[in-house]
Amino acid sequence: MLQIKHLFKHYGNLEILKDINLSIEKGEVVSLIGASGAGKSTLLHLVAGLDTADKGEIIFENTSVHALSQKAMAKYRNENIGLIFQFHYLLPEFTALENVCIPAMIQNRPKSEYTAKAKEWLTYLGLQERMHHKPNQLSGGEQQRVAVARALINNPKLILADEPSGNLDSQNAKHLHHLFFQLSQEFHQTFLIATHNPELANQSHRILHIKDGQIYQDT
Repeated sequence: MLQIKHLFKHYGNLEILKDINLSIEKGEVVSLIGASGAGKSTLLHLVAGLDTADKGEIIFENTSVHALSQKAMAKYRNENIGLIFQFHYLLPEFTALENVCIPAMIQNRPKSEYTAKAKEWLTYLGLQERMHHKPNQLSGGEQQRVAVARALINNPKLILADEPSGNLDSQNAKHLHHLFFQLSQEFHQTFLIATHNPELANQSHRILHIKDGQIYQDT
């Protein structure tokens, strides 16, 4: 599904990624671990098309991502990639249901279709009684589950998660980790997760160890 070849990224004189090479198959849950500043978030941003590499290639289902125009890149990201961050980034003035619908609205899909899909995901995630609550009326774990539903609304082929449980207590973190593997098993979702959480990493199909901008171990 995803191939990365000889990827380099600099910010000024600082070399963030140095000759990154990896491949991920459909349905895999892959954890990316390493110290803060090792390059984990930068790598996720490049795969998502939120930033561009200095050298190298990212190939997603036989498409060279960074050969895409800006418009095509936005389409690629919206249709293929689900993004989950440490902070949920929900819009405070919108309900949980409305927040989940936003990526589908961008696709100009029929409202009845995406509203029904959003309700399905929120119900699946145990939030059927919380759909019409605004973020400040939800717990931290509930807010993060809304963010997961938002990431799933367009049926993405690849979910990129950047420290997704870093802002949660241990119990909510366990629930979120369990959810990722449940999604992988039931819906063949593919995950690339940057994490400091050893419990999550050890449950993954593979662990990529990154240090000083290089992947030095794949276990």
